[in-house]
Amino acid sequence: MFTIGDFARLGQVSVRMLRHYDALGLLHPARVDPWTGYRSYEAAQLSRLNRIVALKDLGFSLQQVGEVLDEKVGSAELRGMLRLRQAELAEAVATAAARLAQVETRLRIIESEGLMPTDEVVLKSLPTVRVAVASGVARSFDPRHIGPVIGPLYRGLHERVGTLGVPVTGPDLAWYEPEGTGELGDAIRVHAGVTVAVEPGSVPGLDVVDLPVVARAATIVHHGSMDSVLGSVQRLARWIESSGEEADRLGRELYLHSCGPQEEWVTEIQWPLRSV
Repeated sequence: MFTIGDFARLGQVSVRMLRHYDALGLLHPARVDPWTGYRSYEAAQLSRLNRIVALKDLGFSLQQVGEVLDEKVGSAELRGMLRLRQAELAEAVATAAARLAQVETRLRIIESEGLMPTDEVVLKSLPTVRVAVASGVARSFDPRHIGPVIGPLYRGLHERVGTLGVPVTGPDLAWYEPEGTGELGDAIRVHAGVTVAVEPGSVPGLDVVDLPVVARAATIVHHGSMDSVLGSVQRLARWIESSGEEADRLGRELYLHSCGPQEEWVTEIQWPLRSV
């Protein structure tokens, strides 16, 4: 099972919205700890979450979403409904473009349910990495919140590293931490890292840290824009749960190739696992 924070990241929604869906009866947690009240979710529930978010983002009210789900609409009929509403939204204002991109990602996941290969997942250890780091806070794991934070972080960090003449020795790396404890709040601390070869504290004005070794991590390689990373992240989540593993903390993103058109980007998603 996954904590509500981990499940929010896997579904790219906010913790607040998961609580709201629970209150409305749209998506109850698989388990609620009787002592702490903390919610836990199963990877299988991503299927229902994908449908809820896709329908909501295409303009359905939450009441209508509940009615559609309760009628157990088949995949083919659901796809038709979503495509029809998507075509209507495509004629709307230009500000809907970012939302439409996320809807398309949800649709691809829904259409491929039951066909998601898990042989892409590689279990391995992660070595220590020395990075120059810049950090910021995003409202949630929604890509519309992450992108505007992490982009400027990397632009500023690369400019600073270049100006200071610090040698870059490897690909960029991003990692995330909850900005708070338990189920309090949705904010996520975003860390943008550039792999460097200088000692921590040796370059004034540059924050350099050593990321520790990770003994065991489940990894998957994502090809294309990070706007479409959701499918790869959810395949990794299904593998973790089906293998009887448990995620230790929020994962990392290693940008193996992040130059040129985003369609050509290659990113390794790394999720540390608890020790057995």
